Amino acid sequence: MLRDLYELDLSGNHLSGRIPATIGNLSNLETLYLCPNNLSGFIPEEVGKLNKLSTICFFQNKLSGPIPFSITNLTNLNELNLGENKLSGSIPIAIGNLTKLTRLGLFINNLSGSIPVSIGNLRDLTELDLGINNLSGTIPIAIGNLTKLTKLGLFMNILSGSIPDSIGNLRDLTVLNLEENKLSGLIPIAIANLRKLTRVRLEENQLTGNIAAFGVYPSLEYIDLSNNKLYGELSSKWARCHNLTSFKISNNNISGSIPPELGEANKLVVLQLSSNQLSGEIPKEVGSLTSLVELLLSNNSFSGIIPQEIGLLSDLQKLDLEANNLSGSIPKQLGALIKLQHLNLSKNQLHRSIPSEIGHMGSLENLNLADNSLTGKIPHRIGQLQRLETLNISHNNLSGSIPTSFSELLALTSVDISYNKLQGSLPDIPAFHHASIEALKNNSDLCGNVSGLVPCTTASYNHQGRKNNHVIVFVLVPLSGTLVLIFVVLGISYMLCRSGEKTESQEREAEIQNIFAVWSYDGQLTYRNIVQATEEFDNKYCIGVGASGSVYKAELSTGQVFAVKKLHSEPDIGMSSILNAFTSEIRALTELRHRNIVRLYGFCSHSRHSLLVYEYLEGGRVESVLKSEAQAIAFDWNRRVNVVKSVANALCYMHHSCSPPIVHRDISSKNVLLNLEYEAHISDFGTAKILNPDSSNWTSFAGTFGYAAPELAYTMEVNEKCDVYSYGVLTLEIILGQHPGDLISCLFSVPSSSSEALTARNLLLKDVLDQRLSPPTIPIAEEVISITKLAFACLKENPRSRPTMEQVSKELSVSNSASSPELNMARTLGEISAS
Repeated sequence: MLRDLYELDLSGNHLSGRIPATIGNLSNLETLYLCPNNLSGFIPEEVGKLNKLSTICFFQNKLSGPIPFSITNLTNLNELNLGENKLSGSIPIAIGNLTKLTRLGLFINNLSGSIPVSIGNLRDLTELDLGINNLSGTIPIAIGNLTKLTKLGLFMNILSGSIPDSIGNLRDLTVLNLEENKLSGLIPIAIANLRKLTRVRLEENQLTGNIAAFGVYPSLEYIDLSNNKLYGELSSKWARCHNLTSFKISNNNISGSIPPELGEANKLVVLQLSSNQLSGEIPKEVGSLTSLVELLLSNNSFSGIIPQEIGLLSDLQKLDLEANNLSGSIPKQLGALIKLQHLNLSKNQLHRSIPSEIGHMGSLENLNLADNSLTGKIPHRIGQLQRLETLNISHNNLSGSIPTSFSELLALTSVDISYNKLQGSLPDIPAFHHASIEALKNNSDLCGNVSGLVPCTTASYNHQGRKNNHVIVFVLVPLSGTLVLIFVVLGISYMLCRSGEKTESQEREAEIQNIFAVWSYDGQLTYRNIVQATEEFDNKYCIGVGASGSVYKAELSTGQVFAVKKLHSEPDIGMSSILNAFTSEIRALTELRHRNIVRLYGFCSHSRHSLLVYEYLEGGRVESVLKSEAQAIAFDWNRRVNVVKSVANALCYMHHSCSPPIVHRDISSKNVLLNLEYEAHISDFGTAKILNPDSSNWTSFAGTFGYAAPELAYTMEVNEKCDVYSYGVLTLEIILGQHPGDLISCLFSVPSSSSEALTARNLLLKDVLDQRLSPPTIPIAEEVISITKLAFACLKENPRSRPTMEQVSKELSVSNSASSPELNMARTLGEISAS
């Protein structure tokens, strides 16, 4: 019936099921867009009959099975995008038949085997992305035939062997991404020929060779060579990469000194040279790098003094000089670094007193001056660092009492003042209440309510002063924040109105130019159809109510189904909160692209309603599934383990793959949605925080009680470890079948000698698992045990003791090797939480 059809575009819907084999009857079809949708099953072999096809876009679906061999018959193909699916098997050897291809995207699948040599036949290819698969073997020499290539992505596979010398033929290459493989051997000298490079990522391999192999790249913006085995000395030629913003070569064997000429690379934002064999003095020319946000030089052999010129780096947020041979005093000029968040000068030979100017660093979160020869008293001004979370001044020669101003350090969670000559009473704040004797011992005459210390006779801290400081924070921040958010939303509204004026042909042209882009709605069309589909947001369509808005199921006349969040407009909720939720969700979700994060299809700021339009997930919330007897039974151990892994992968992506990182702040069972296949999707980013280097991460409380990290009771600082704690609670809830509130309190929040804690620690794991399911058996039992261990690690009271989500995700991806699941399943919670 549709045999004369030459273009079929069904992209950006919620289509499910399989691609019908009858699609092969559309013999005149030239372009086929089915991305993104929820299509599953195999790609039918009949697609190979469409010999006029120039474009296939199937990305962001759930297609599985192998890439059909018949696709290699489509010799007119110009673009082939099968990325972000679940395809397996190997890349067809005959892929080389597609000689007209300019873009090939097979990223984020489960493809295995080697990269076929025939790929070298694709001489018109400009973009090749095979990243995040399980490809093995070597990079074929024939890759050098692709002389028109501008982007090459082979990252996060298990490729081995050396980088072929033929890569030097790719003179138009701008992006080279080979990180996280098992590549070894020498860096090809020919890599110096690639003068158009803008981004180079070779980190996390086993590459060797002299760093001098790299040339001068006038357009280079980002290079990461960390965690390899490179050697040689830093050349002054790196200063001639005038557009360089990130230079990362940590964890190699680089020697020699930092060339003073590097100070000419004045666009540098990140300079990471840690864990090498660098020596000599830190050149004062570093002070010319006025755009620096990170300067990491730890674990080297630098000597001499800390240059006072570092105090000129007004945007610096991280300064790490740990474990060198630096001497002299701490320059008072460092006090000018008012954006500095992390300062680590530990394990050097610094002497004299701590300069009081450190108290001017109002953004400081972590201060480590341990293992030096510092003398004198602790400056009173350090008590002004109200964002300080960790303080380590141990193993010095500091004397006198702890300043009374320390009673104002309410954000402090970890402190170590051991091995000094301090005396007097401890400050009456939680960080000192919870400090171990190891963090306080070997001082002159300290007293306080800590086991191992003599109790003090009087307390000394000022309640009134603490109260006055907090009034300023709570009044000024919301007022200024509201004004900013109002302008943001007005800007968004204006752009939506402007986007509605685009012609259909203009919009389609934009889509054709970039088939890898995420599809989005026209704002006006979305609003009109949604109001009609929900009958003016009638309650019968409401499927959930949250703090910032109500969620409705909207089924359009086209058959498309969406979840629509209508933000509350009641005056008692507050305009600033509404604007904050609206803009936070848009900002966060437009930065994210991950299969386990709910997709934002569009948004609309209308005079009557502010709407956010998402994909609709039929499985509902994990919270609802666990509360239903029938649904909980269907939610078997395999599905639960997969959900736990999926949430971990999504959070790892948010924390470690997004730049800047994104913190969700409200991870809970109500904000994890499932589709019909029980695949997890993190939702509700209304409280999400983008950790922008140019803004403060100090904010008001957000989250759900019972999931929020304990430190949020006395600090308003947002970081990734808040999400880690919430993830631990969520994981236990999924494993236990209910919120683990009392269990957490007994295991982590009360002394281990109490009867409640002892009872909890003696519980057997098998007795607290969801009793609605049969006990897990091999091999899933070992995964349940491993997940439980990781959940307990995420619930550590001290944020620094919690793993990162990257560590959690990697641990979950490794199969367990314990040999007796039945025996381990009978272990007590106390044993598991301690392991």
